Amino acid sequence: MNSIGISILLVVIGLVVGFVVSLIINNFRGTLVSKKADSMINQAKKEIEKLKRDAAIEQKEEAHKIKMDLDKEIREKKNELKESENRLLQREASIDKRDEMFQKRESALDEREEKLSEKQEEIQNEKSKVEEIKKEQLDLLEKISKFSKDKARELVMSKVRENMSKEISEYIKEAENQAKLEADKKARELIVTSMHRYAADIASDQTVTVVDLPNEEMKGRIIGREGRNIRTIEAITGVDLIIDDTPEAVVLSSFDPLRREIARVTLESLIKDGRIHPTRIEELYDKVCKDMKQKIIQFGQDTTFELGLTKFDPELIEIIGKLHFRTSYGQNALEHSKEVAELSGLLAGELGENVTLAKRAGLLHDIGKAIDHEVEGSHVDIGVDIAKKFHENEVVINAIASHHGDTNATSVIAEIVAIADALSASRPGARNDSLENYINRLSQLEEIGNKVNGVDKTYAVQAGRELRVIVKPDEVDDLEAHKIAREVKENIEANLKYPGTIKITVIRETRALEEAK
Repeated sequence: MNSIGISILLVVIGLVVGFVVSLIINNFRGTLVSKKADSMINQAKKEIEKLKRDAAIEQKEEAHKIKMDLDKEIREKKNELKESENRLLQREASIDKRDEMFQKRESALDEREEKLSEKQEEIQNEKSKVEEIKKEQLDLLEKISKFSKDKARELVMSKVRENMSKEISEYIKEAENQAKLEADKKARELIVTSMHRYAADIASDQTVTVVDLPNEEMKGRIIGREGRNIRTIEAITGVDLIIDDTPEAVVLSSFDPLRREIARVTLESLIKDGRIHPTRIEELYDKVCKDMKQKIIQFGQDTTFELGLTKFDPELIEIIGKLHFRTSYGQNALEHSKEVAELSGLLAGELGENVTLAKRAGLLHDIGKAIDHEVEGSHVDIGVDIAKKFHENEVVINAIASHHGDTNATSVIAEIVAIADALSASRPGARNDSLENYINRLSQLEEIGNKVNGVDKTYAVQAGRELRVIVKPDEVDDLEAHKIAREVKENIEANLKYPGTIKITVIRETRALEEAK
């Protein structure tokens, strides 16, 4: 029991001692912490004071630097202003000097003008005196010679005219005849040389195309049941199919060569394929149309390549290719245009003109014919519009407009193109013409000549290229014969349309006949 109590007592004492010790320790720690905190606070205050001092110093230095910069800038501005002021003062002084110089020059000019006016008055007075003296002398001469000035002039001029008129007329006539001979000779040489250097085949397009068939049975297949195949072909292509008694052949008839060519290729493709019915006909027709467009472009490209011409718009190339499928009096329009281009180039080379520009004008002179069936108007107006659309040279546009004489030619190249066009159209075999039209043209030529007063008889010779007019010698003299030739020429140009040129020859013949018996 005592041991338990002692133990309890010891425990109580230990607890009391431990509590006291812990209080002492905690009190000691609090004192240390408080001292440390005070030390830290004091240290922070010192640092804050230092930072304030440093900041104040930096602000003072920054303010001083800014002030120095401002002072420097102000000094520079003052210097610039001073320099500007000096320049202005110098310029003002210079202007004053120039003003003074101009004033002196103006005063000098005024003095010179006054002197000139005085001198002019003196000259005028002297001139008046001279005129008076001349008049007195002329009056004196008229009294002595008993001839007035006008009569003397008329007498001298009449003598001069009388002596010189014959010589002048003979000289003019000789010079005119010589010039005509040389001009005709030179023109003939140029044209003949150009035609010799360019030789084209004689080609004539027809209005029908014959398609060969492998056998007679194919005719029935082309016609189809109740004629549906042939009606479809004619409706789609716009070409007439003539199936007659000709063995193993079908004739395609159309005035449009392009349609006729498309119909020919379509029909030949159908014959090779063997399947002939409306649906297949439409399919092959569409395919041939697409292929034909490429073929047209190829024709245009080949033509420009042959002529050595470049820089054509692709759309214009296609229009040029379409000329291959256009004709005029049976003459292929593209071949005619190529021929005119070649002849124009050759003539331009002989005359020293631009050969390339002449070829281009020759090639495009009939470009309107490519689409004249699609657009309203003459092929000349359409061609001018096409050339303007594709920004062609003004010389080319004028050559197109003037090659039929509708517009005046403004350049040598335009005249060359008109000559080349006439040569190409009028050479033998170039164009077809019916016998009836040929006879009518000859009759109209002779009728025009016979209507002129003083004409005895008129004959159209050389296939209508020459008109020989025989006049009555007792009614018409040599001068009147020239007038008749011009009158017949003007009547032909006004009333007839013809390819090429027509030569008018007026013949005045006097025969003295006697019969010996």
